[in-house]
Parts: sequence; C-alpha cells; structure tokens
Amino acid sequence: MGAAEVLPGISGGTVMMIVGIYEHLIRSAGHFVGGIKGLVTDKASAYEDLRQVRWDIVIPVVLGMFPALLLGAKFIAPAVEDYPIQTFGVFFGMSVAAVLIPIMAVGTAWNVRTVLVAVVAGIVAFLFFGLPIQQLAANPFVVFFAAAIAICALALPGLSGSFLLLSFGLYEPTLNAVNNRDWGYLAIFAAGAILGLGLFVRALQRLLENHRGVTLAVVTGLMVGALRALWPWQLEDERVLLAPTEAVPQTVGLMVAGAAVVLLITWLGHKYQTD
Repeated sequence: MGAAEVLPGISGGTVMMIVGIYEHLIRSAGHFVGGIKGLVTDKASAYEDLRQVRWDIVIPVVLGMFPALLLGAKFIAPAVEDYPIQTFGVFFGMSVAAVLIPIMAVGTAWNVRTVLVAVVAGIVAFLFFGLPIQQLAANPFVVFFAAAIAICALALPGLSGSFLLLSFGLYEPTLNAVNNRDWGYLAIFAAGAILGLGLFVRALQRLLENHRGVTLAVVTGLMVGALRALWPWQLEDERVLLAPTEAVPQTVGLMVAGAAVVLLITWLGHKYQTD
C-alpha cells in the first residue's frame, strides 16, 4: 500500500482489495475515528469503538506502509520515469485482475440498479482521469486541502492519491518533501490528510455496513474507469490515449505477469481464509 501510494495511477485501496483486507481496514478506521471522537464526548462508546478495531491487521499494515512509502519515493518512482510503458503495463495488468475482487464481493447483489451505479461510477472515473494536469501553487492552504482530498483515495480502490496530487500539480513538490525531509511541508500535508481521512472513512464505513452491494458496485466502476490512468501508451500531460506502438510484446507480457500475480495472491488469500 505504501509503495502504491507513491505511484500515480495505482491505489492503496486496490492493494487492500487484492490481499483481502479492504473491508476490515475501512471498518477499523471508522471505529478508530469514532473512538478518538468519543474520548471527548462519550468514553463508554469510545472504548466500544476502539475494541472493534482489528489491531491485528491495522498495526502490521501501518508498520509496513510507512517504510514502503519512503522506499517507493526513493526507488520506485524513478523507475516509472525511466521505464514508464513497462511499469504501467505491470500495474495495468494487476488492476484489471483486481477488478474481479469487488465484482465477486457484490455477488448476488448484482442487479440492474447496481450495474447502472457501476457504469456511472466508471464513466465519472474515466472522464476524471482524462482531465489535464493543473499547476496549483504549493502554499500551505493548497497543500492542506489537496492532502485532505488526495488521502481519501487511499480508502477507495481505483482512485490514486498520487494521481490526484499529479492532477493538482503537487506530486513532485510532495515527493521532494518526502525525500528531502521537509518537515514543515510534511506537517501541513499530514494535518490535511488526517482531517480528510477522518471524515471520509467514517462515512465509507457506514456505507459498507448499510449499503454494501451498492458501495462495492461503485468501487467496481471506479476501478474500471481508473484503468485509463494506467494505460501504458498515452501523452502524460495531455492525458491522450494512444494505440500501442512501442515495446508492445514486452509490455503485454508484463501485463499478463501482473494479472497473474494478483490472481495468485487472491487465490492464496481465499484458500487461507477458507482453511
């Protein structure tokens, strides 16, 4: 998840889906936010919320995510710049295979309504990922609210926080702040991220608990529409999709390999949960 959040186009939420912890983490995050809020207003409900957090999942994820975030900023992001077609080919294949996970999770809830919801979400995501890159000034106000918006993508498979930062023109400044340990910038970014995630995950938790089928249908549509961002052959700044012309056999092979890895992880996760 940490490495994925560094890369424009692939979502940490997609990784959650692949390894089968998405709903556990969203519910845990929602209970954690409710517990922190309740410590001020209602301690009894706060302790109940905190008790329902899956700490056995949350703690290992947090411990693994932050080192991977730093390593991704240092090593993986430059690989995308040097070999963009091949790298995005891998992620494209992984994301195509990952779409099967929410499709199967919706299960018998698929009907005309959920299909229409998925189609609309897919169209919105496809159009959004075709918008040209903006160049916003990296002042504290903009950084705070951009972080609040971008961090929400962590909880939504298909939406990439790094891609949102790239759309705002803040991807490189944020990456540089991580690599150069610009603590002032990072503190403002972290404050915005905490606010955005705290507000968003609570709402998403309730949607999953009360409208699970429709919510996962939206996730399915977002993941399909977001594939546009990972198409290996495109003009990056203009977001114009191109026909495959360069390194086609190699990239197609990497797509297949990426999809195979996701399917293998999904199968192993299902087998482990079943056993």
